[in-house]
This record gives sequence, structure tokens and C-alpha cells, in this order.
Amino acid sequence: MRLTVHIFQTLDGVMQSPGHPQEDVRGGFTAGGWLPALADEDFGEIVDSWYRRTEALLFGRNTWETMQGHWPQVTDPEDLVAAKLNTLPKHLITSRPLDREWAGTTVLTPSKPEGSAARPSVMGAVAELKAQPGGELQVHGCTRLVHALHRAELIDEYRLITFPVTVGAGARTFPQDARPSGMQVIDSRRTSMGAFYTALRPAPFQQAGVVVVDGKDTVRATT
Repeated sequence: MRLTVHIFQTLDGVMQSPGHPQEDVRGGFTAGGWLPALADEDFGEIVDSWYRRTEALLFGRNTWETMQGHWPQVTDPEDLVAAKLNTLPKHLITSRPLDREWAGTTVLTPSKPEGSAARPSVMGAVAELKAQPGGELQVHGCTRLVHALHRAELIDEYRLITFPVTVGAGARTFPQDARPSGMQVIDSRRTSMGAFYTALRPAPFQQAGVVVVDGKDTVRATT
């Protein structure tokens, strides 16, 4: 399966608590709920296009609990997102016992290579899940999970919607301690409310400098 991540973020790169002021207040975050006023029909079409491609979902605990508290209540048969979330297989990364249920949820067990002395690895379990046949394994939100997947270089495609708002402090899409990476833009679109959708695939990181050659600025790759 291909692992794709789907993020709503601000202009300053914050993905925390987009849907409601109390959605995720970790770290004292008080600017939650920055997305709904900027949602429009174009936004809905983009999100629906994501869910049409998914065959399974991967969650961190916080996002799973947030979505589990909302989506099972949405029973409108015309709501594509609800139908997908409520019926597709959901793989949950958590170390704590579940105190609630959501149909189709299984806890992803850390893997340990046979004969290896290494500690069990959650990212190893994700890699094994990716190796299974199928279409897209999708992650929606899940800041800490996305950071771990990014560091482990397990993400095949990033799908970001960047909204015209800034919030300052907050959990950001890309971890600051990750290795540099290039990105290849494979799709982009602007919504009527001014948000930008960008789909990207990881690419080699390139470095270059500008030198003067025959009186002209010239871009030259560094070694």
C-alpha cells in the first residue's frame, strides 16, 4: 500500500486543532478552530477526492479519539467522509488500552524482526502494513505520528491544504529535527476562499549557490 498523509495547515505551518477551539489544546494552544470559517465547496471536493482513494486508515491515539467522538454520529448516507471513516479498516497506534470502540479499529502491534535483539518498532509495523497489497493507507492529521513517519521516510505522498491564516505557536506539520528533503509538486489547486492545495512526493534534497561567471549570476550545484 502507498502511505499518504493529509494535512490542514496555516500559513505559518501549524496543523494543530483546525476544527474546533477545544480539539487539541496541548501545549496551551488557544487558537484552535481556525479552519471552519475558511471551508468552502472547493475544500469539500478536495477532501472527498482524498477519501475516494483510501482503502485503510492509520491513526495516532489523540486524533482517533477526536474522530471517534464525532464521525460515528454522522449517519447521512450522502456523506462520503463519514461512510469511509465508519466502515474502512482503521489501524491505531497506541500503548494504552482502549476505553471505547469504533468499528473496524485494530491496534497496530510493534514489530520485531525475527532473530533480532532490537526493541519492537512501531515504524517497523507500519512498514509491514505498507508492504501488504492494496491501494492507499491514509493518515489524516495526527501530528506526532506524521512527524515519526516523516523521520522514518515512510511517507509516499503529502497532501496539504494551506489556509490564509497565521496562529503563531503550535504543532507544525514538519518536525524541525528531520533530515532535509526535497519535494516534487504533483498537483495544486486554489480554493475560492484562498486556500492552496498541494500534493507532493519526496525528492532528493539539492543544494546550490550563485556565483558570477562571465559577469552573470550563475546557479551552480555544491558538492
